[in-house]
Amino acid sequence: MTPGTATGPSTPGTDGPPGTAAAAPIAAVALPPRAERAERAEEVADRLRTGAVEAIAVTWVDNAGITRVKAVPLGGLTHAAQWGIGTAPCFDVFLADDAITTSPIIGGPTGDLRLYPDLERTVPLAAQPGWAWAPGNRYTQAGTPHPGCQRLFARRMEAAAAERGLSLKAGIEVEWTVALAGSPQEEPRYPTYGPAYGMHRLTDLSDYLRDVLGALGRQGLGVLQIHPEYSQGQFEVSVAAEGPIAAADTSVLVRHTVRAVSARHGLRVSFAPVVEAGGVGNGGHLHLSLWRDGRNLGHGGPGPHGLTAEAEGFLAGVLDALPELLVLGCSSPAGYLRLVPSHWAGAYQCWGLENREAALRLVTGSTGERAAAANAEVKCFDASANPYLAVGGVIAAGLAGLDQRRALPPEFTGDPAAAEPGTVPRLPASPAEAIAAYERSGVLREALGEPLYQAVLAVRRAEEEQYAAVTPEELVAATRWRY
Repeated sequence: MTPGTATGPSTPGTDGPPGTAAAAPIAAVALPPRAERAERAEEVADRLRTGAVEAIAVTWVDNAGITRVKAVPLGGLTHAAQWGIGTAPCFDVFLADDAITTSPIIGGPTGDLRLYPDLERTVPLAAQPGWAWAPGNRYTQAGTPHPGCQRLFARRMEAAAAERGLSLKAGIEVEWTVALAGSPQEEPRYPTYGPAYGMHRLTDLSDYLRDVLGALGRQGLGVLQIHPEYSQGQFEVSVAAEGPIAAADTSVLVRHTVRAVSARHGLRVSFAPVVEAGGVGNGGHLHLSLWRDGRNLGHGGPGPHGLTAEAEGFLAGVLDALPELLVLGCSSPAGYLRLVPSHWAGAYQCWGLENREAALRLVTGSTGERAAAANAEVKCFDASANPYLAVGGVIAAGLAGLDQRRALPPEFTGDPAAAEPGTVPRLPASPAEAIAAYERSGVLREALGEPLYQAVLAVRRAEEEQYAAVTPEELVAATRWRY
């Protein structure tokens, strides 16, 4: 995009303390000194050069859940690390279809930001020879953190946990639907019509799936499993748990890699919440565990199924905030077509041990591995979410529950859809309901900060209005190939 975007270096400002109302130490999001960034960029460039890399894609994810990109030649990496890459702040109010709204603080054609590549996460792209990828952080021209930067928000929340002596491990499941190449107006035609979870599908697409695994492995990602999913043409890959920021980065990289491998096989993919109206859609389930001093707090405690008091308080905070968290974790209006009862989508605000219908599923792991494996899964999120907003919002809600020493309500077993009406609260069934819950949330408003809070709200309201009068089929068709 060209309007309002500067391409030259910013005015040399200071690299001093950022002036934001961060909820955690400013050191968590402050830029390192410029000379240090330049030296590290030269080291990274030398490493990439030996792998025949010629260009680097630097990405960020907007509030509609779309990954946006600026790219620089390898020879420009040091300059980008020193001065950033020009990008307009109006991207924070882009919709998924590239329409632009506005918010009280962010919006309009005026202003400029600087996108800085995270040099420590830069990796050659195995399915795109000659290219590397890096996630980006956005700062002002003066070198202060952009208050609308979603990745820096997640980093602040990670630092807020660290202030309490806590760390988290997280992983985001990636589900996608693969189809034969065609125009965006066509209904999907699948390269395999095998049974759900069936070996038939793996056989039909064994070369493709092998190449997906190979590309992910060469990029240093620890793949746990890959398998066919329920819907036609649908697959899932799970990767090893990491820190929250790293997990969000990895979800972006995994999706990009799957898309690139698919293109090389003459296929196209959709990570949209729903690919066919009435079908089971693509989730983006978030797994996380809470740790202190090397101990998993989800195991060995006096609470339900071995939860410690801290882990229970954290999960109680997440469970209580799920209605408003849908604004961050189920960002597309199409997500509410996926979030239906009895589809393992987590449509009810309840928790349960290994209950795949509960929005919050407790996973203890097998006997003998629970100290390492115990975690919780947020099932109501999908792949339209900005992963940085999703992990940051969950951490904020969890820390609020921990600070308040909350307790989990009684767990629910079985399908809550079969319970007596009113027994189990249903999560918002529409964007309007989720937006109303978000507007009531003081926890998310404080954690996000007013500029980011308002930008997210503006995008959600605009997309809710945009699709309010369309049929499910029209909504699916409009969003199917945007994610």
